[in-house]
Amino acid sequence: MRFSGFRIIAEALTGQKGWRPLWRDPDPQPAYDIVIVGGGGHGLATAYYLATVFRQARIAVLEKGWLGSGNIGRNTTIIRSNYLLPGNEPFYEFSMKLWEGLEQELNFNAMVSQRGILNLCHTDAQRDAYRRRGNAMILAGADAELLGPDQVRAMYPFLNFGNARFPIKGGLLQRRAGTARHDGVAWGYARGADLRGVDLIQNCEVTGFRIEGGRVRGVETSRGYIAAGKVGVAVAGSSSRVMAQAGMRLPIESHALQAFVSEGLKRSIDGVITFGAGHFYISQSDKGGLVFGGDIDGYNSYAQRGNLPVIEDVAEGGMALMPALGRARVLRIWGGIMDMSMDGSPIIDRTSVEGLYLNAGWCYGGFKATPASGYAFAHLIATGTPHPTATAYRLDRFARGHLIDEKGAGAQPNLH
Repeated sequence: MRFSGFRIIAEALTGQKGWRPLWRDPDPQPAYDIVIVGGGGHGLATAYYLATVFRQARIAVLEKGWLGSGNIGRNTTIIRSNYLLPGNEPFYEFSMKLWEGLEQELNFNAMVSQRGILNLCHTDAQRDAYRRRGNAMILAGADAELLGPDQVRAMYPFLNFGNARFPIKGGLLQRRAGTARHDGVAWGYARGADLRGVDLIQNCEVTGFRIEGGRVRGVETSRGYIAAGKVGVAVAGSSSRVMAQAGMRLPIESHALQAFVSEGLKRSIDGVITFGAGHFYISQSDKGGLVFGGDIDGYNSYAQRGNLPVIEDVAEGGMALMPALGRARVLRIWGGIMDMSMDGSPIIDRTSVEGLYLNAGWCYGGFKATPASGYAFAHLIATGTPHPTATAYRLDRFARGHLIDEKGAGAQPNLH
């Protein structure tokens, strides 16, 4: 079933009787060639690209809850490729290019909106750093514009330009960045994978790995043992717990990241804005709600909820940037579990167990990386070699000292 304007008209005229479920709900088979653990954005994208680009068959995605119940449905929907370091920028620009053609490829409305992202700068040193980052983005094939305060004021006149502590001295603008509908992305990839024969198995928790002779043979699940030639793990904040079942300790900590949405308001923020003097970012949804967030909680947690000190910190950052925000009422708060790596950059690599692959350590960058993460992970699983844009995301880089410290803040997860 393909979606189109003509199909919508036809269904409207025939009583909406022709719509079908987006994917099947099969029982697990005894064995697969490839099993992907994790039915979030990265796992579903991996299965989709394995089936479409790399022509792999007999694939299953195992999800302990329902598809899209994790971080893919618990984020602030921002997509961008405004990174600095050569280990990151080409990868996220690759992801940005995939975002730009995603809806046409999937034949699904993921509501990709390239409304732009503006990173504000508040000091001369920060402006110099943004100039360097913008040049790096342009060298990697991305777009970047350095704006002065007058240009920023023309875009968003309601920002607090007169703040004595945090004067707005300009910003770095990436016009091709923006937002996408998070659950729409999950549903689109799920539908695309299902149409190509991938079994999407919900309510199927992985409880262990069967490893013989240094090679993975399959996974133990709440629905029985499933044999597999290859196993890829993409479970975000649960990475440490799942991989511990294979006897591995990862360089990752799990923290809750809260997000917020206000009541519906008149349209005022066309793009995405980030506060350079604190960790605060904000955009506006199609329903008018202001969607915003900030730092992770300061302690390790597997709970999909946050604490009050972070709420206070986010509110302070928002008020410093946009005082009018204080008149809006918060409608809803939610949390996702971030798999914070030691250098703030991800891991896409094979493990010491033959046939077992890991996709983890996405920190704040998981949603925007969804297409490239799935493509690169599928490339690794299918070919045994890293995708050209993901060669730096090795698991052993922490032992080798080849860190990708994008923020330059040190090898400590809560700093990233």
